[in-house]
Amino acid sequence: MRTWSFSSAGTLFFGRHAVRHHLQDACERVRAKRAFIVTDSILVKAGILAQTLEPLTAAGVTFEVYDKVTPEPGVELVRECVAVARTSNPDVVIGLGGGSNMDTAKLVAMILAHGGDPLDYPGDCRVPGPVKPLICIPTTAGTGSEVSPAAVFTDTANHIKVSCLSPFLRPNFAIVDPLFTVTCPPKVTADSGIDALTHAIEGFCAVDNEEFPLPSGEKSVYQGKNPMADAMAQRAIMLVGKFLRRAVKDGNDLEARDGMALAGTLGGLAFSNAGVALVHAMEYPVGGAVHVSHGAGNGLLLPFVMRFNLNHRVPETAQIGVHLGKIEGNGMIELAESAIREIERLREDIGIPTRLRDLGVTEEMLPGFAAKAFAIKRLMRVNPRMPQNEGEILDIYKAAW
Repeated sequence: MRTWSFSSAGTLFFGRHAVRHHLQDACERVRAKRAFIVTDSILVKAGILAQTLEPLTAAGVTFEVYDKVTPEPGVELVRECVAVARTSNPDVVIGLGGGSNMDTAKLVAMILAHGGDPLDYPGDCRVPGPVKPLICIPTTAGTGSEVSPAAVFTDTANHIKVSCLSPFLRPNFAIVDPLFTVTCPPKVTADSGIDALTHAIEGFCAVDNEEFPLPSGEKSVYQGKNPMADAMAQRAIMLVGKFLRRAVKDGNDLEARDGMALAGTLGGLAFSNAGVALVHAMEYPVGGAVHVSHGAGNGLLLPFVMRFNLNHRVPETAQIGVHLGKIEGNGMIELAESAIREIERLREDIGIPTRLRDLGVTEEMLPGFAAKAFAIKRLMRVNPRMPQNEGEILDIYKAAW
């Protein structure tokens, strides 16, 4: 049996009012006196930032706020945020918001510690050591960035999203308060929720840990399927099946918000150990070329990739349907196909786009997308069915177009 490991954020606090009760403690445990908060203007207007500042003030922590993060941030924004942070000289960096805000905070913490430019670090295990103390507080339910070792931003010159992967990018503290997601609008709730499902499914259907194709001398944060990641992924899938439609329909449904907040975190724990794969590799060039959220892009591509992988993950795909609660069929293949159809129904019910052409993608873009996706080997090797060439990926894009 091949050895596997399981990692998370240093400490996870979860529950209603978790920020009020635990942010002061987190700051004290890293001996912070000056905080740099990375967030966005929407959360300022919604009063979420004010709720976050209260325990900081009570702890005697001074702070500076950068509230200009935009969805799917480009490298220029990250550089600007780093420049502001340098003048603040913080003891701790706090990422408050969705995945874009938390990922930007991770990049700031990394560059404050090690210098350089954001584009120096994309890839696996290229961060040379610990980063500035980092606290992540999600206000969406889905990205899992609060517990993950990944930070994603857009390389605007090359029109592709890139990811820095390092165990040093896991936050010291993740504080998940489902009440912070109540103001999240339906579209963002849907996009982040389908992202949580994608994370859980890619982690659950990843290549087996014992077969993970890591070349000699290379390091990888991802390591393929293992029992702990499987347990997290399956629970996340069940929660999404039960609560995502409800959370999109009624943002004040607190039971649904609790369930989806947990689904997002569990999905993050699953994928950040097992890995994400072909769905993410294919979404990166799409998201870098057209204006679509990472979650919506993943949700669009997910059923098409699942069909590509199906013969290599029939039992797992059937089990996904069982966890979602709505499948029918006689035999494993029929159950697995029914599971994919249920994901398509869920996608349509919550308003996720179903065709690349609806995002403004032209057919002429697809070969370039396929070349870029095929080049992301660190994700390709996690997929249970390794694409053999760009043409196989192009066929999936064409089916989704």
